Amino acid sequence: MFEIAAKVIAFFYGLVPDYSFALAMVAVVVMLLITPLTLKSTKGMLEMQRLQPEMKKMQQQFKGDRQKLNEAMMKLYQEHKVNPLASCLPLLAQMPVFIIMFRAISGLTSRKDGGPFEPKYLDKTSDIYQSLVGKSEMLSFGIDLAKTPLRAIQDDFVSGLVYALLVVLLAGIYLVQQRMIASRTMSPTMSANQAKLMQYMPVAFALFQIWLPTALVVYYMMQALIRIVQQQYITQRFYKKDDSLGRQAQAASAVARDMKDLPKSDKKDKKEKGESTTNDTKFISKRVTPPKNNSVPSSSRRPKPPGKNRSGEIKKKNKPN
Repeated sequence: MFEIAAKVIAFFYGLVPDYSFALAMVAVVVMLLITPLTLKSTKGMLEMQRLQPEMKKMQQQFKGDRQKLNEAMMKLYQEHKVNPLASCLPLLAQMPVFIIMFRAISGLTSRKDGGPFEPKYLDKTSDIYQSLVGKSEMLSFGIDLAKTPLRAIQDDFVSGLVYALLVVLLAGIYLVQQRMIASRTMSPTMSANQAKLMQYMPVAFALFQIWLPTALVVYYMMQALIRIVQQQYITQRFYKKDDSLGRQAQAASAVARDMKDLPKSDKKDKKEKGESTTNDTKFISKRVTPPKNNSVPSSSRRPKPPGKNRSGEIKKKNKPN
């Protein structure tokens, strides 16, 4: 798989002998391949989001009974023809693509003990292999794509600012992308802190690029730009009309958020009306025999009926002579 990815890079470098162009074109190809998975994941997420009010009701109805809750959930999914895994499986399928491209791009500038490049996974007869083997720089528009931004700043602070600017630009693009997603997606179970964490996690990933070759920064930057276009398309497709799936999911999320505190209020209303709930009902022991240690106070013991046993305990009074 790494060799296939390297062949794609070599193909685009053969068309235009520039490393940045080749990496950008590979990013376009990868995004075109995973866009159907992204659209399917988005649709699955919105369908699940649309069912949140019903799911909340079931969680309240079968609270404490996990088996019945799961059965009711599966029945709900079958009635609405919703696959609960449709929102996560496409995302998991993208992980191998990420790993393959990471290894293939990193392998372009592979070297041993700081020596010259020994490119991996490339055909030795390809133009890109011949341009890299035995070299120590991967220049594109005056930028060494083999260098990490941190190393570039350490070598020369002034020229290293260009590398740092690329990382900052990547972080800014990620932030714009995440805000586009957050503006239309709100989960009733997610707090404000969790929403901010999800929004700024890609920014942290961008800042992590200072330790990686700049070639990966160029590749991820092109991918991020395409994702912005992709998110704009998703907004137009799923959220444009009033009766669209996205709008229905947003309305359902608002209803689910309002239902968040309903169990407490319902319980309070029942108490005010004098109704008993299953949680408020006290358990009354039906034990009638006293415990072995005779710790039960005498006042709670059953009175003995009048008869021989009782008369035997009372001393007879002496009659006057």
